Amino acid sequence: MNDNYHIFSDGRLERHDDTVRLVTEGGEKKYLPIENAEALYLHGQIDYNTRLMSFLNDHGIALHVFGWNDYYAGSVMPERGQTSGQTVVSQVRAYDDPEHRQSLARKFIRGSIHNMRANVKYYDGRGYDFGDVLGRLEVQRRALEPGMDTSELMGVEATARRAYYATFDEILPDPFVFGGRQYNPPDNEANSLISFGNSLVYANIVSAIRATALDPAVSFLHEPGERRYSLALDIADLFKPLLADRVIFRLVNRNQLTVDDFETDLNGCLLTESGRKTYSKAFEETLEETIEHPRLNRKVSYQYLLRIEAYKLKKHLLTGEEYVPFERWW
Repeated sequence: MNDNYHIFSDGRLERHDDTVRLVTEGGEKKYLPIENAEALYLHGQIDYNTRLMSFLNDHGIALHVFGWNDYYAGSVMPERGQTSGQTVVSQVRAYDDPEHRQSLARKFIRGSIHNMRANVKYYDGRGYDFGDVLGRLEVQRRALEPGMDTSELMGVEATARRAYYATFDEILPDPFVFGGRQYNPPDNEANSLISFGNSLVYANIVSAIRATALDPAVSFLHEPGERRYSLALDIADLFKPLLADRVIFRLVNRNQLTVDDFETDLNGCLLTESGRKTYSKAFEETLEETIEHPRLNRKVSYQYLLRIEAYKLKKHLLTGEEYVPFERWW
């Protein structure tokens, strides 16, 4: 699997001969081994031009941009590696078929609840008593009945996620306080970490979808909208507990991130540059972790699991083979 590169410095990103060079505001020059890159993540204030974009397009490299407030701002995607009118037509037909769409939406939510429950189960008994939360999550999973419309399904997902987030105040040590999900902007350190981690999951899934012929703007759980890849939102819900949340728990409980890694003078609470670097490094290390895949009979990275998920959905849309959402099995 190719590498992701996170750039936090301010400056200019440019093509230089057959590679990419970052020229910082202080005049320092850094070179990126572009032959190994899958995506660049811009966290600083970076200038770039069309010559660079053409070069990245030729190499199939995505550019994901994050705004000053840690939020994912958008992507500049290379031309699709795969193009299939048949796939897009099948995807749109599934969206237009209420029964088919709701079936896929239920599966996304069922997989998401399973993976939230896996995190809670891990901590249950390790100094915590989360039996009640495990039960509430199971109730919501069983509430996913055929015939529910999208708004009802989203309500089930929201209820399950509130139950899941209720564990954060116990898992995270003092002085971290969660107190419920808040964003635009996040109001405390825990919410800031969740927002930043979710953005990284989303951007990585945008890259994974690009490897297929799926249209990232045609989704099944989240309503398609302007200026967003809503299919990535569907798939991201499956992987947030594994990728974003477990990194948060690990870094905070090991004291690798503290409240000193945040700033609160910008009408919200945001990670500092050093905090974003720490989180991004741990996130990339997690993507590189491998697990024995029961169907492929070989080890695959967590990052490759994202691509597998997109291909599973594509195969379902084209062949009718049942789509089974990612559910953590280890």
